[in-house]
Amino acid sequence: MTGESTLRDKTLFITGASRGIGKAIALRAAKDGARIVIAAKTVEPDPRLPGTIYSAALEVEKVGGRALACVVDVRSEDAIRAAVAQAVSTFGGIDILVNNASAISLTGTLDTPVRRYDLMHQVNTRGTFACSQACLPHLLRAANPHILNISPPLVMQERWLSPHVAYTMTKFGMSMCVAGMAGEFRQAGVAVNALWPRTVIATAATQNLLGGDAIVRGSRTPEIMADAAHIVLTRPSRESSGQFWIDEDVLHGAGVTDFEKYQTVHGAALIDDLFV
Repeated sequence: MTGESTLRDKTLFITGASRGIGKAIALRAAKDGARIVIAAKTVEPDPRLPGTIYSAALEVEKVGGRALACVVDVRSEDAIRAAVAQAVSTFGGIDILVNNASAISLTGTLDTPVRRYDLMHQVNTRGTFACSQACLPHLLRAANPHILNISPPLVMQERWLSPHVAYTMTKFGMSMCVAGMAGEFRQAGVAVNALWPRTVIATAATQNLLGGDAIVRGSRTPEIMADAAHIVLTRPSRESSGQFWIDEDVLHGAGVTDFEKYQTVHGAALIDDLFV
């Protein structure tokens, strides 16, 4: 069952929506006529990481959505709660939360400063929990409420942890929120799921942190995650919760056969993402 297949008039609270996967999910929903809360901390342009909450808001409105740009560092409970209150005041409620904001450091134990360890835990695991906690009272009143975490399948194996244990702990922390909250809120009708890419996704972070142009050549665009998220978020919330979806599998299941359109370089060999 596919649900309404549209996000028209739904309010999405998306963390880290000023660029990359978060912005792509926002724009796909905006094309339906959705209302987007862009909850991110970038207010001034950065040459290394283009995009601000304000430029993202303009893009959302250009494709047909409504936008509310909120300055949110997900490490701050006060900032999260203020943005949620502003979203509810502006749009009347919250239907969907996308926990996308994330910090990354693919370093081993001896090369991970504790301050970086703290940053990843505060943004990834703690931020996901805090945003979910703040949005849930409003999600519980929504008609088809969803939480979608951009986090990997919860597979506790040495091969996923040993290369970068600090980072993996935080992403698995996000996935543990899925497993726990799905069960906790299933009877109330709130769907809590995870979505992760099959391949590396071409974002500014990919280019700057994971290997530059060579990695980008073997990547797909953020639009594949956006299209997969759209499918998940339009399903009936009571029928699909506690799942760890891979973007490609979601699209295959919906009958999509053309994946070439998502490649940054047509015909290039794709690079598997982490945790896949």
